[in-house]
Amino acid sequence: MNITIISVGKLKEKYLKQGIEEYAKRLTKYCKFNVVEVPDEKAPENLSAAEMIQVKEKEGERILAKVKDQDYIFALAINGTQYSSEGMAQQIDKIGISGKSSIVFIIGGSLGLSDEVLHKSNQLISFGKLTYPHQLMKLVLVEQIYRIYRIIHGHAYHK
Repeated sequence: MNITIISVGKLKEKYLKQGIEEYAKRLTKYCKFNVVEVPDEKAPENLSAAEMIQVKEKEGERILAKVKDQDYIFALAINGTQYSSEGMAQQIDKIGISGKSSIVFIIGGSLGLSDEVLHKSNQLISFGKLTYPHQLMKLVLVEQIYRIYRIIHGHAYHK
């Protein structure tokens, strides 16, 4: 299975990079794992609603340029479905059994994801109603992907 995280913005914080690298290294036993960062759109602090949509659309174009037709897409969205780790493991396992070999997780920028990205996604998932910085969310997601594979393979860790 190929797992890719596509996220908006470049990760600068060393401690987050180190955490992601550690889980990426652990994941090599289970899947081919890749992180793709697309540039965020520079925008002033006080944007109008129309300007916010434009920013999300430009970032969305960059994201979708990295997605392939055969990818199964999970977009992280606050109004998405909330899964337990075990429930998400079942979803990933089911996708693999159905013949898909490439899963993409998409993390938007500070304004969220464009409507086009949301509509192209197979599933919207949520990590709860709290808002997380998208840089931190990347680390949380990588850890959860590792946890999912531990669950799928029946290994200890997830309890």
